Order: sequence, then C-alpha cells, then structure tokens
Amino acid sequence: MLILLNKPFNVLCQFTGESGQRTLAECLPVPGVYAAGRLDADSEGLLVLTDDGMLQKRIADPRHKLPKTYLAQVEGVPDEAALARLRSGVDLGDFVTRPCAARLVAEPAWLWPRNPPIRERKAIPTSWVELVLREGKNRQVRRMTAKVGFPTLRLIRVQVGDWTLGGLAPGEWREQAGPLPPALRAPAEPVRPGPQPSAPRTFARRPRR
Repeated sequence: MLILLNKPFNVLCQFTGESGQRTLAECLPVPGVYAAGRLDADSEGLLVLTDDGMLQKRIADPRHKLPKTYLAQVEGVPDEAALARLRSGVDLGDFVTRPCAARLVAEPAWLWPRNPPIRERKAIPTSWVELVLREGKNRQVRRMTAKVGFPTLRLIRVQVGDWTLGGLAPGEWREQAGPLPPALRAPAEPVRPGPQPSAPRTFARRPRR
C-alpha cells in the first residue's frame, strides 16, 4: 500500500505524541503505515507513507536519487548570485549540500492559507523559490536559504519523484495505484542454476610394449 498525504502545518510526522501535540493520526485513519522520509512539524505538503518496510527504506534512501521538489517562501527576493550559490552547493558547516535546481517562481495560485499565517514585515517583501533536491538532511532547505541571506518563512513539499500533491488539501490523502518508479522496484531474485551433470571421466591408455 502506498499513500500520499498533504501534511498540514504544525503536525508531527508520526502517529503518536505527547498530550496536546498534533500527529498524523488526526489525518490518516489507516493502521500499519509509516512515513517514507520526513517533514518537520513546521513544514507542509507531500508525505509518502507505506506499509512495506523495504519500500519505505528505498524511498527514503538518497542513493535512489528521488528528486524532492519544495516551494520556499523566503524573506526578500534572491538575486541570481544567491540562486547560483544554492544550485552549486552550500557549505553549512557540518556538510556541503549537493548541487540542486533553484529558481524564483510566482506564488502558486492553488496555495491554501496557513494557520497561523507567516510573519511579514512591511518594509521587506517576500518571494517564492522552487528547489529540487536529491538529499534531505535535517532542516536543509531552511539552512540553505538562510545561509545565502534569505530566511525561509514557509516551506511546502510539492513533489517526491513522480508523485505530486495533485490537488490534495491539507489533511487529505489518497491511495496511490500503479507501478512503482524503476528506481524503487525490488531487484529480481537471481536465478540459481541447478546441479550440473558431471563430465564423464576419461582415462588415458598406456601404449603396448
């Protein structure tokens, strides 16, 4: 089973939590599924869940290079130099990010309001940056945009591989049918050869004297 969920803001990416914490249990009454990859509580958007433990690991494993597309609403308007730094890799101190795609985009027409809304400053505009990563370390997008001078105010994941939000409102989900992307398919079991017949034994004849 494969499920696509639009995780709301301020919801933990797990099914249990302490008193007062919002969890996936309020959105998804399906037992036995687990998130394949995570989103921070203050991030929104596409979360992939499955009841297949091996598939969960393959989706989350960066070795399979599933691109993940994010929309980040940032403070200020990044110039081409800042976007180039994002694309080429950003030194965050504990690691350097891999090259990625980054570009300015318009505010999405389908965007839902966030509750609570982001903080806004009258003297500083905001803009939207689309980033496509093939890795996903803790709070990576936020750290990247802050490092180049444009802090993230809102972060939405809109796509994982070929899977998209597809019109899901916050808290809505759907079961995904159809074949898996080739990178996620389990390798075929190798064919083990059966026992081979042994070659006939030959004996050299001694010449007669």
